[in-house]
Amino acid sequence: MNSSNLQESLYKLISETSSNLPPDVRQALSQAMDQEIPDSQSALALNTIATNVDMAAEGVAPICQDTGLPTFYIHTPVGADQLKIIKAIEEELEQATKDGKLRPNSVDSITGKNSGNNLGPGSPVIHFEQWTHQDEIEIKLILKGGGCENKNIQYSLPAELPHLGKAGRNLDGVRKCILHAIWQAQGQGCSVGVLGVCVGGDRTNGYEHAKKQLFRTLDDTNPIPELRKLEDYVMEKGNELNIGAMGFGGNMTLIGCKVGAMNRLPASFFVSVAYNCWAFRRLGVILDAKTGEIKRWLYKDKEADYKQLARTAGIPLTGKEVRLNTPIPEDQIRKLKVGDIVLLNGTMYTGRDALHAYLVENDSPIDLNGAALYHCGPVMLKKNEKWTVNAAGPTTSIREEPYQGDVIKKFGIRVVIGKGGMGKKTLAAMKEHGAVYLNAIGGAAQYYVKCIEDVTGVDFLDEFGIPEAMWHFQTKDFPAIVTMDAHGNSLHADVEKDSSVELEKLAEPVF
Repeated sequence: MNSSNLQESLYKLISETSSNLPPDVRQALSQAMDQEIPDSQSALALNTIATNVDMAAEGVAPICQDTGLPTFYIHTPVGADQLKIIKAIEEELEQATKDGKLRPNSVDSITGKNSGNNLGPGSPVIHFEQWTHQDEIEIKLILKGGGCENKNIQYSLPAELPHLGKAGRNLDGVRKCILHAIWQAQGQGCSVGVLGVCVGGDRTNGYEHAKKQLFRTLDDTNPIPELRKLEDYVMEKGNELNIGAMGFGGNMTLIGCKVGAMNRLPASFFVSVAYNCWAFRRLGVILDAKTGEIKRWLYKDKEADYKQLARTAGIPLTGKEVRLNTPIPEDQIRKLKVGDIVLLNGTMYTGRDALHAYLVENDSPIDLNGAALYHCGPVMLKKNEKWTVNAAGPTTSIREEPYQGDVIKKFGIRVVIGKGGMGKKTLAAMKEHGAVYLNAIGGAAQYYVKCIEDVTGVDFLDEFGIPEAMWHFQTKDFPAIVTMDAHGNSLHADVEKDSSVELEKLAEPVF
């Protein structure tokens, strides 16, 4: 096999998967937009998502800044040089990371050091299987980000589930597990989402088989009648939970549910759920086994099929938006309430897990009084000694719940920006010290790049790596929605409470 052709084909696959959603996902998003309540916050979120999808495809840039852990599933003929394929994958992942198609996402679990090139023990994940096609190699790739990966969940039946009661060792127990999996994700996994489910197997293979379900197209039909009925039921009832896009409440929470099954041990009955966000990045190619060239794409129609998805340009401005300029005084924050749309201007600082843990124990390198702190791990490029932003959507905020309230109190931060909301400790600190939480649209990495005019500095780059560093962004009219205010109100708590009531209505046996 020609190494140059193989590398070129792999680079195309990686770049396209990161920047362009397949047609079945685009169609599902379009249908979700049609079914959502017009002018609602969820409708606004869906159209912002659609705008971002268009921008990413046009610019061949990451749809979401969290490009996940690259996971490859490969079918090769007997005798194919798998070591050569692995080497080519590693080389092209490193190149794609340098080019800003991927964020460096491989972190040493012992030292906390980011490898910087998406390579290391366990990175990437590559599964090989042989098949009978002697002249073709199939390579499928999925980029599943950490936010939705964290909402994966596994159940061992029988179990007692919140709001649903006992789940037994039968399909009705499986039904309850899947409904609970949807409910527990709320907006933290960037709904509208897709579920891959495995019934049975062991703990390890169950999760892998659940992720394999995500390689099915959203419009396919399950060949097993019982599972087809279960999928249809989940799609109907899951969208009645009123969780909505980004967890804002609304008609559309799911765009797909795919269920598979494996045999199990008599003593074990696992239900494994792989949750995927709306940024459902999976593509595949069929290569000529002799030349390494792409013969055809999987999950991808002709380029003409990638028509514009957005109906309006993101978050439509009405003139009622509240413009905030950093540093922000407390009295302006106290005037805000849940539901307000804010346009943020001035300096914004990024901060994720490593920074929050550091700030609790140490001083900040810069004055954060009145500041805006963005839960974001951007994709950054350095050209001519100047840093630029290539993708910059929000990360899931709940991971910072152990720290956020203390950081607000210690440094006088006025605005926290992220996705999925935060908990009671943070809400109490916001009320006491005068701060708000702004929910940006998860995954909208290209949409938010246009609001960042300059990169004025960075701290902890060597210590934490690109995603975890404290970047200084100069912003203009950065839009987000107040979902937790300084009066003790939380949209996230309200939606979780309301959706739990809807979940309880589904407790009675169905199957």
